[in-house]
Amino acid sequence: MVTKIKRWVETDTGHRVPNHKSKCRHFHGHRYRWEVVIEGEVVSQEGVSEEGMLMDFSDISNILNREIHDIVDHSFLVYENDLEAINALDLLGNQHRTLVLPFIPTAENLARWAFEKVEKHIKSSYNNKLRLISFNVRETPKSWASWTPYLQKMNR
Repeated sequence: MVTKIKRWVETDTGHRVPNHKSKCRHFHGHRYRWEVVIEGEVVSQEGVSEEGMLMDFSDISNILNREIHDIVDHSFLVYENDLEAINALDLLGNQHRTLVLPFIPTAENLARWAFEKVEKHIKSSYNNKLRLISFNVRETPKSWASWTPYLQKMNR
């Protein structure tokens, strides 16, 4: 039987969408939620720490903290071709946390980026068919994006 679990971390992160038709072209920030959705079979091996689980939530938190939170929290995300923003941020010196990305930092692009960073770390020693099925990024309480590569392949 396949079961799904979710776990998330939150960050305070700045960005801008340089070619946006409205206010998102300005420097601004969000309280982001970075959420994994994992599916698999519940571990049935008796006596192990993960018995009855897909994966220990604390292990998932450790991955999310290391691969996402500790990189983007209180950082400014900037597109590598947004030279205006890069030049402005350079004035703040080396103490400013700036993450230069090869894409415009929209929620949609960040969801795919985060999925690719985290997927290789979702593992199990119990042959319970774990897989990261989607990564959700919430910019605001009303605005979410989700990257689900398995659905992308099915739609081709």
